[in-house]
Amino acid sequence: MYVYDEYDQSIVDARVEEFRDQVNRRLSGAMTEDQFKPLRLMNGLYLQLHAYMLRVAVPYGTLDSRQMRMLGHIARKYDRGYGHFTTRQNIQYNWIKLADAPDILAELATVQMHAIQTSGNCIRNISSDQFAGAAADEVADPRPWAELLRQWSTFHSEFTYLPRKFKIAVIAADEDRAAMRLHDIGIQLLTRDGVLGAKIFVGGGMGRTPMIAHEVKDFITADHLMSYLEACLRVYNRYGRRDNIYKARIKILLHEIGVDAYREQVEAEFAAIRDLGIDPPVAELERITAMFAGPDFATDAPDTVDRSDPDFAVWLDQNVAAHKQPGHAIVTISLKPIGGIPGDASADQIDLMADLAERYGHDELRVTHAQNIVLPHVRKADLYAIWTALREAGLAEANLDLISDIIACPGLDYCSLANARSIPLAQKIGERFAGRQRELGELKLKISGCINACGHHHAGHIGILGVDKKGTENYQLLLGGSGAEDVSLGKITGPGFDEDGVVDAIERVTDRYVELREADERFLDTYRRVGMQPFKEAIYG
Repeated sequence: MYVYDEYDQSIVDARVEEFRDQVNRRLSGAMTEDQFKPLRLMNGLYLQLHAYMLRVAVPYGTLDSRQMRMLGHIARKYDRGYGHFTTRQNIQYNWIKLADAPDILAELATVQMHAIQTSGNCIRNISSDQFAGAAADEVADPRPWAELLRQWSTFHSEFTYLPRKFKIAVIAADEDRAAMRLHDIGIQLLTRDGVLGAKIFVGGGMGRTPMIAHEVKDFITADHLMSYLEACLRVYNRYGRRDNIYKARIKILLHEIGVDAYREQVEAEFAAIRDLGIDPPVAELERITAMFAGPDFATDAPDTVDRSDPDFAVWLDQNVAAHKQPGHAIVTISLKPIGGIPGDASADQIDLMADLAERYGHDELRVTHAQNIVLPHVRKADLYAIWTALREAGLAEANLDLISDIIACPGLDYCSLANARSIPLAQKIGERFAGRQRELGELKLKISGCINACGHHHAGHIGILGVDKKGTENYQLLLGGSGAEDVSLGKITGPGFDEDGVVDAIERVTDRYVELREADERFLDTYRRVGMQPFKEAIYG
């Protein structure tokens, strides 16, 4: 994984001290909240319903055991003993004291971590495939490119104050494990005639106006990828709306001027800047790429696993994926225990995951956009020991991509923007379907407490949106969304429900699915084959 050089470290250290001075001035009264707000947001500090929330960046979701232990330490020392992993592959803490924030950032800096680009109208934390460097289906490891994007975008003088926040994802396989086309820019690395390059998608996003990104470039060679992305951002920065926050995202720009007109502008800008030295020198790319070299895998590792324990076998089938190296596997640790809070992990659980990575996983972990944790490189011979340790810590739920593997935002329990609670609803759904989830198969359920869609409800096979209906919490039900390579946006079924009512409605939907499905059909496949009407009839009669 990437290791800071002296420039990276000096940038982060300087930002900590700058923010310490800003916090001191705010606490002394020398600075008003209105003056302080843009400064704290540039350092990942939000003011929510009950306390400050600090969002810590985990670039492209990759971290080592030392960094993971620091996250546990922060949870234990400065929060209430837990952290919340997010859909941007970051972690946030919901009970932070303002006076402690500079000390937290200083401690994070000692393990090459920070909160830069976790808020504000800038290019946010770059996201990527949590299986990067381990998956057999990738054409290249996308993380060196994600790291280049991080360095290019950090404090970019032109893109620090964009019309609106900007999110980029990079993948390198046909299977999309990062919801790439629901980002402002999605990058898929691929090869043509033996040459590495990328397909570029622009204008995706969720929120109050969900849109799927358009393909704007079929293939750009890797040696000009960064300058092409620079052109994409320059056109947005030039023409993106700044008069209306709800129409400021790049997806609105493409909708208003059309993808062809946007593409023409980008191509003209690219022609003007492609030879200005924006793309990294070959030596720099090689330096960064070398840091992402695979571990020293055991070439004689046994390629079989004893499946005699039935509970272990279920976990193997659900939470363990194939690795490109024989004798090894990719483990997804579920942070979705039945009745638990999706994405939360206690300080002790965070420490345990760090221990497992150090002992069994070549000292590497990944945060997923579905709010789980991955050990990307483990020997198959160690899987039983890992599962046993996870089970003792309450982390062995075998529910990856099942109905209880719920994505949920913090909702009205924490967020000042939310209209409804997400956490209690997720807990009720998990408990209601605990005994049926394997019968239902792959079924991705996602909950947002407001239209900002931090819970990705538009991309759920079943999505739930919390709204305010005359002062009471109400939940709209959506069907048919997907954030994967078969990307689609869910559609609202009809009138909303109260909390218990939406759980009952989901049960009616899944019962109808079981009646209608054909062999090996996922819920999403059945929905696409039969349409909305049979499900509406089941829900509303």
